[in-house]
Amino acid sequence: MNGPADVAATFCATLVEEWQRAGVTDVVLSPGSRSTPLALAVAGAPGVRVHVHHDERSAGFLALGLGLATGRPAVVLTTSGTAAVELHPAVVEAHHARVPLLAVTADRPPELLDVGAPQTIDQSHLFGDAVRWHASPGVPDAVTRHTWAHLAARAVTAALAPVPGPVHLNLAFREPLVGDAEATATTSTSTPAGGRPRPTAGVAWPAGAFPADADTMAELAALAGTERGVIVAGAGSGDPDALHGLAETLGWPLLADPRSGARRPGPATVAAADAILRHAGSARRLRPDVVLRLGDPPASKVLAGWLAGSDATSVLVHRFGAWIDPDHTLARIVAADPAACCAALAESAGRRPGEDRAWLGAWTRRESAAQGAIEAVLAGHPEPTEPGVARSVVAASPPGSTLVVSSSMPVRDVEWFGSPREGLRVLSNRGANGIDGVTSTAVGVALGSDAPTAALIGDVAFLHDTNGMLGLARRGADLTLVVIDNDGGGIFSFLAQRAQLGEERFEQLFATPHGVDLAALASVHGVAVDEPATSAEVGPAVAAAMAAGGARVVLVRTDRDANVAVHAEITTAVGAALEGLDEAAPDLQSGAGAEDSRSRRL
Repeated sequence: MNGPADVAATFCATLVEEWQRAGVTDVVLSPGSRSTPLALAVAGAPGVRVHVHHDERSAGFLALGLGLATGRPAVVLTTSGTAAVELHPAVVEAHHARVPLLAVTADRPPELLDVGAPQTIDQSHLFGDAVRWHASPGVPDAVTRHTWAHLAARAVTAALAPVPGPVHLNLAFREPLVGDAEATATTSTSTPAGGRPRPTAGVAWPAGAFPADADTMAELAALAGTERGVIVAGAGSGDPDALHGLAETLGWPLLADPRSGARRPGPATVAAADAILRHAGSARRLRPDVVLRLGDPPASKVLAGWLAGSDATSVLVHRFGAWIDPDHTLARIVAADPAACCAALAESAGRRPGEDRAWLGAWTRRESAAQGAIEAVLAGHPEPTEPGVARSVVAASPPGSTLVVSSSMPVRDVEWFGSPREGLRVLSNRGANGIDGVTSTAVGVALGSDAPTAALIGDVAFLHDTNGMLGLARRGADLTLVVIDNDGGGIFSFLAQRAQLGEERFEQLFATPHGVDLAALASVHGVAVDEPATSAEVGPAVAAAMAAGGARVVLVRTDRDANVAVHAEITTAVGAALEGLDEAAPDLQSGAGAEDSRSRRL
């Protein structure tokens, strides 16, 4: 190595080599001068997919989407200054959603800090405690060469275990920024000079299924002896076969969030829990004694409130032992693989006698009635409705495809109104529950998947991440963006502010109509647009776009006030169907036999 630029080039080549050996395949980079040494190393590495993005904020979410789809960390690289700050939203989401991510920011050398040098800020610990690990190793020096591969290996390991999430490497470089890497730096060898074996980034964390310890499993088995139990499955629940096996063995309903992978047709599946529990009589009759929560929580506030008020013994089984208890009602949090626990419980429990099916039957009869009422209401609306769009997108996506759902109303509509089906993977940024970066996340998911991908997104979220469309038409992503355009923040129409404020003030501060021609916006980026005019046209438009491949937009226009009305219409129709069901067959006494079971706490 002849000079500092060659040292920096060799340092960067070593990082990239070690990342590749650890399984990293994708790097997202935004153009900038200070990041030149690492950008050149990445671009020259065979087998690394390089995704160039003009906007650092969108680049961060694209890398997040790659990690969400693959389970492997993608690298996102920026130059210094505010470019580095733009990664913060994606880092926060990765932190809360437990998605592996390597956020790499280039920095000025220490002599340029605090002296007014341009594009220079304090980037050390820039993202606070939102990262699993942070390192600012300083300007590369040949003396520390033996540490370089270890730095790269540790970064990947920290992003994956014990709890996946973002890692921040802040790398300082001096000018000149273009140098020549030593040829041996990019040649993988088992033992470098000095005789010490090179590291390979690995994870000393259970990669497969792992149930809880024997004592905890015994306690869970005792609770599983209760007749009136429910299983609530969210994202991260694991193998759906194990979940359904336990539900059918115990005779418990499986309230399956679409992101759980378990919302498929089955004798225990309940997809319309939100609608069912809006009916006071059903909410009262169906109060459980035991709640087994698996993975992350669903979006429904109605379901969450019902669980919190049930006075049931509630246990959360989460792969990473996440403390998810906003209502402070959990009796126990178990750090274990949810599916492994379900399989072990099913094996130990044995199938219940036939007469104990009344509890499950009460749920499934209501599920059938609710689904019928939802379908009838939507069939009576020839114009596109937001619940109808969500239901159509879920149904029209081909087997083996992926659906990315935006926060705000889309994730709720898919949860509330999406029918059970096989072969659809549903993902969403529900770590921090924000609506920024959704398009870019979907692009990353599409690039990281081997399957067609759709994204259901509202107009405000689409505008939040307009730059996610940059270069989309030529990225090779099979992505269909289904955009619901109601000219503003539709979710606010469901809040008390809608009734409490005058029309003008509400529109100014909450509805915030944007007046943007979204079809023209998509066309500017070279993305084809289809605009179905009726409800019946939405599903075929989505199916055709996904079959055609490439980047496409399906734009569906709706009305905010009409959307509130159709949600209310569905609630009324489901309530009427359930009232009729209760009158015809009063299947359960409210809270019958509950007291003894509720007195048991882990």
